[in-house]
Amino acid sequence: MATKPPTGDPVQDAPQVDAPLRAAAGLPAVAHSLKIAQQQMGVRRTALTLLRVNQKDGFDCPGCAWPEPDHRHKAEFCENGAKAVAEEATLRRVTPDFFAAHPVADLATRSGYWLGQQGRLTHPMYLADGAERYEPVSWERAFDIIAEELAALASPDEAVFYTSGRTSNEAAFLYQLFAREFGTNNLPDCSNMCHESSGSALTETIGIGKGSVSLEDLYKSDLIIVAGQNPGTNHPRMLSALEKAKANGAKIITINPLPEAGLERFKNPQTPQGMLKGATLTDLFLQIRLGGDQALFRLLNKLILETEGAVDDAFIEEHTHGYEEFTETARAADWDATLTATGLERAEIEEALALVLASERTVVCWAMGLTQHKHSVPTIREVVNFLLLRGNIGRPGAGVCPVRGHSNVQGDRTMGVFERPAPAFLDALEKEFGFAPPREHGFDVVRAIEALRDGAAKVFFAMGGNFVAASPDTDVTEAAMRRAALTVHVSTKLNRSHAVTGARALILPTLGRTERDLQIGPNGKSTEQFVTVEDSMSMVHASRGRLTPASKHLLSEPAIVARLARRVLGEASRTPWEEFEKDYATVRDRIAKVIPGFEDFNARVSGSAGFTLPHGPRDERRFPTATGKANFTAAPVEYPKLPEGRLLLQTLRSHDQYNTTIYGLDDRYRGIKNGRRVVLVSPHDSQALGLADGSYVDLVSEWTDGVERRAPGFRVVHYPTARGCAAAYYPETNVLIPLDATADTSNTPTSKSVVVRLEQSATD
Repeated sequence: MATKPPTGDPVQDAPQVDAPLRAAAGLPAVAHSLKIAQQQMGVRRTALTLLRVNQKDGFDCPGCAWPEPDHRHKAEFCENGAKAVAEEATLRRVTPDFFAAHPVADLATRSGYWLGQQGRLTHPMYLADGAERYEPVSWERAFDIIAEELAALASPDEAVFYTSGRTSNEAAFLYQLFAREFGTNNLPDCSNMCHESSGSALTETIGIGKGSVSLEDLYKSDLIIVAGQNPGTNHPRMLSALEKAKANGAKIITINPLPEAGLERFKNPQTPQGMLKGATLTDLFLQIRLGGDQALFRLLNKLILETEGAVDDAFIEEHTHGYEEFTETARAADWDATLTATGLERAEIEEALALVLASERTVVCWAMGLTQHKHSVPTIREVVNFLLLRGNIGRPGAGVCPVRGHSNVQGDRTMGVFERPAPAFLDALEKEFGFAPPREHGFDVVRAIEALRDGAAKVFFAMGGNFVAASPDTDVTEAAMRRAALTVHVSTKLNRSHAVTGARALILPTLGRTERDLQIGPNGKSTEQFVTVEDSMSMVHASRGRLTPASKHLLSEPAIVARLARRVLGEASRTPWEEFEKDYATVRDRIAKVIPGFEDFNARVSGSAGFTLPHGPRDERRFPTATGKANFTAAPVEYPKLPEGRLLLQTLRSHDQYNTTIYGLDDRYRGIKNGRRVVLVSPHDSQALGLADGSYVDLVSEWTDGVERRAPGFRVVHYPTARGCAAAYYPETNVLIPLDATADTSNTPTSKSVVVRLEQSATD
């Protein structure tokens, strides 16, 4: 059943399917990296560019946020990092002629893969009210249009300022400064859709919403638990850290509904032995039922409490609060209920317990598999309980490790891109810049969509990203965006969000990480600028692009924000926006005065590998919570209940994908080639549902609101996933998730626990 796409857009629902692989990386990864890079950049540009990725004098990979080791390989990048760089440093161009040939209605029929493959944007483009096509526009006119719409708002809170994770620290700081000086805290970001549950749980329990470990901690650990995470595709350089930890004696427990090739065996392409043989990483694979993680950790906590000498009593007495209430709840954990919730066998949990009790230093890593359920925040709190019981926070080789998915998504939040800013941050901003920032909380992603849908927001401005494709409830999100008076996207490449517009729309092309950033200083001479980023482990370092920009019409993100602020705020603003545009060092000087941990920012980041931000729990077992201690928590165990004849669906990435950017149509490790509209189902479940391998189904989600949400035309692929569970790629399946289906506390869309029925496709 192959549906016919628009001309030039490949079919994506008729893949070839082979058995999934049992190892990741190795020669195939090297070959595929070079193939994609050379297709996009050519041979010479590939060599010059890739050798600069993640180097101390180079640029930070625009992909994931995994940290770099102090001693770096000459090829300090992974397969998907090479793809990300190739997409940005491509020689392909999207010029005004392209937009003249492709009306918006045509762009709206194209796949995300096709749109992304067209190349780099070269000119600011404007879609007038009622127009069919984008047309080129000057930067001055573009800023005038935005200023006109912002001035027409009844309140600053009718504007939404969204941020993608790849925005630099300097751009993010200026962006939030502009939004707050304009008068709103409507600063949703991509964290709202991924690790917001981590931030909510960690802030409550240990006082800081970031991970507490470094790479050195992983290397020193006795036990690393990797839960709800697929490093082989989403942050492959983590595999080399796990390999080193294993060589140092660490054990690894993997908890996931799907077996992942990278966590089975890693063939390190940087060593001869790695290329030929590889290293087995996982010692124990717990193939958990979707959403059963809280129940698993709760039972492990009960068993730790029942084991003589297993609890770190001295740590608990000195550094924690709420222990008694927690123990009362934990001791009530039930074996039978846990086995039902997790789908595991008793012997598997007992084997995991033995590894836990044998470890003096334990790290727990997690990603979206834990953060995108209704009960995600209680689940992560339970992980913290698990670590606190044995004193595994603030100890070398131990701690919490939420693995961020996008380069500088953590830095954006550190810089103040947050709809619920801390009063202390606003106080510092007011003291430094002399205006009164708004104190009322703003919109997160879900509430921003609701506001656009309901007419409470009228201007949407996105600093990077692909908001329409990344957000849940696709039909509702797109309808909401089309109600806006103006949508603006600062972008390097074309994506779905450019085809789903408000009455008026702008595309503002910006420099990429790979490109040289020259700004004209006060003396009239061009000076080369650099920006900074923060990785998943609180390390801040510089990023310096080296390539000639894709077009002379591009502006950097800091320059775009500074010029927009000058145009919108005018003479009333005392902020030196022009100075900020010309010299990013002046931005860093002001960051140093506002945000703790950035003292002497310029001196510490220039000409070095960077510096690590302070972290009270990690550095001195100081917990800046309401109680002044690390908080044990107690909550009822929750897990998704599955009606008869239904499956529990998780959305995930393919290996040829980074977030909503589709690099290709293969998922090599899972055996999928030339297609994306597939649903991975256990052969046992498929047989029970009467579905043959290779048959076509519509995915229909079931929610209490009674609204039918359907994703049609998915090929059934028999796959060794957990019983009762299924998996399919996003953004194709975002249509199945209602806007109000969110995690408690964090309001993160519940993309990992979607109850679906599989209906035979009408055209199968």
